[in-house]
Amino acid sequence: MELGVCYYPEQWPQAWWEDDAQRMVQMGIRYVRIAEFAWSRIEPRPGHFEWSWLDQAIETLHAAGLKVVMCTPTATPPKWLVDSDPTMLAVDASGQPRKFGSRRHYCFSSQSYRAQSARISLAVAERYGKHPAVAAWQTDNEYGCHLTVLSYSDAAQQAFRAWLQKRYGTVDALNTAWGNVFWSQEYASFDEIDAPVGTVTEANPAHRLDYRRFASDEVVAFNRIQTDILRAHSPGRDITHNFMGFFTEFDHHDVSQDLDVATHDSYPLGFTQDFFLSPDEKRRYARTGHPDIPAFHHDLYRGMCKGRWWVMEQQPGPVNWAQWNPAPLDGIVRLWTWQAFAHGAEVVSYFRWRQAPFAQEQMHAGLNRPDRTIDQGGLEATQVAQELKDLGANMPLAPMRTAQTAIVFDYPSIWMAQIQPQGADFNAMEITFRAYSALRAMGLDVDMVSSKADLSAYRMVVLPAHMREDAHLAKRLAESQAQVVLGPRSGAKNQALAFAAGMPPGAFAPLAGLQVQRVESLPPGVHDLVQWANGATSSNTHWREDVASQGATALASFADGKPAVLRNGNSWYSAGWPDAEGWNQLLGQVAQAAGLVTHTLPTDVRITRNGDCLFVQNFSSSPVEFSPSNSAHCLLGARELAPQGLAIWKLQASA
Repeated sequence: MELGVCYYPEQWPQAWWEDDAQRMVQMGIRYVRIAEFAWSRIEPRPGHFEWSWLDQAIETLHAAGLKVVMCTPTATPPKWLVDSDPTMLAVDASGQPRKFGSRRHYCFSSQSYRAQSARISLAVAERYGKHPAVAAWQTDNEYGCHLTVLSYSDAAQQAFRAWLQKRYGTVDALNTAWGNVFWSQEYASFDEIDAPVGTVTEANPAHRLDYRRFASDEVVAFNRIQTDILRAHSPGRDITHNFMGFFTEFDHHDVSQDLDVATHDSYPLGFTQDFFLSPDEKRRYARTGHPDIPAFHHDLYRGMCKGRWWVMEQQPGPVNWAQWNPAPLDGIVRLWTWQAFAHGAEVVSYFRWRQAPFAQEQMHAGLNRPDRTIDQGGLEATQVAQELKDLGANMPLAPMRTAQTAIVFDYPSIWMAQIQPQGADFNAMEITFRAYSALRAMGLDVDMVSSKADLSAYRMVVLPAHMREDAHLAKRLAESQAQVVLGPRSGAKNQALAFAAGMPPGAFAPLAGLQVQRVESLPPGVHDLVQWANGATSSNTHWREDVASQGATALASFADGKPAVLRNGNSWYSAGWPDAEGWNQLLGQVAQAAGLVTHTLPTDVRITRNGDCLFVQNFSSSPVEFSPSNSAHCLLGARELAPQGLAIWKLQASA
């Protein structure tokens, strides 16, 4: 458990660097990420490299005892490169090139830019790959940020045609898979196929889905070029990439196959304001962030690289990019940091060391203000570092144990729901998050895993939004001993985004013991009452299905008597979109059937088990009391937690 920071020596006078490095060490920082946006300073003219400033920056950090996370600078190709090869630019859905003057303006499919990316990555790796200060590498920066995965350039179109030919073999096979007999969409050759953009109305959903698959594979290929170079020229160093929050434009599991450590950028207040939370939730959590947003991403990215993960950018204060940018309450940056460590982070790195007084991110806070004085985030980072030092050997944390509950997170299923939501507010990411949040509110730890993961160790497996029919997964679930929860639309569509054979839930039908006969999306304000067999009531919104039992028993019914939740042995199926109480009822009963111990936690309190330590986190605005047992020993904090407070309890090894 170590702290890091993102630093941009090229943006500050060299006379400040040594003082910055010394102050980082005094604050308790160990890792420093640099150079992800520095291409124009490294190579100001084609083939002319100016290394002296970067050499000095690395030597200054090294002399202070800091470890460097070195980056490839490919997220910001310089102006001279764009001018020399404008074909490298990504093209948006309206046909306009992504112009120079910001960042992430390149196209993943551009072969010329791939060559330039390899060239600059090789140059940086050859110079610093074996430097003793360089402990790890980051490829590029935030792949796809600003919705830049999908490009409609000529290079992308040509690459897409080749990708389709490899996937389908013949154009007749593609026509059949896509259902191109509809609306006379049949093709005579792969060379006739364009990107699915600019059509009069909706493009063929199978066409769109394959373009999403293709674009994701292009990100994988682009990243692999760099990881191959780094492994050859900087052996023994970890390689990572910093993923983003609630971002699904490419399959992160596939990219992670070439990484040693998954990292992500955690901005709880920005995510709270910009995503699917209700207006009441956005007000309630404006200055703390929803308590489950950071944890959701911690557990998602922990599932990428065999449990190894970091936070590469931790929000330290107000940001600049959300619709509204409130300041974190005092104490919440400390709590976010400890929350990440509770979920198994090796490093929590703050963005950034000092707030920039210029350019696009000048309103984004850092650990220090532009005048070099420490800001609130810096004070709280210093506090965490001291707490880590004080705890020392009393809290040795091993890699997190496998949780007893898993959520299966499948990127192709998310794409399917985005392409064909059927209702404007059907958001597969949201329903996944709501299920996750309900589990966390019960005090359960959760692993977020891919559909290919080994599920044999879990007592409960939840698939909130697995729209993609998957016979192999269905077989593994049926053979497991786990209680399995299937959300609405499970298995509804095949690989070409057409109806699953035999009607939904397709390959999951024998497991679920039912057939879906009709679906409807519910407009805002339309709610269906759900009556549970135990007397409880809940509400259903967004989505509803009419299902016919094929062996399953109804546990809850809509007001018209049709089943809302059904059980078939170890399988549980939700025929709608539950509200919070609906999730509590469903997952609470499943947890009981699985033999899991749940907790009645105070509102906005979360607990996380890591090794023999239990982390208790209070995200509420009121003091609360919570302790795990009389035999537990409190390492940090106390039974009573202040607002934004934390307690760490050492449990007996057998607990």
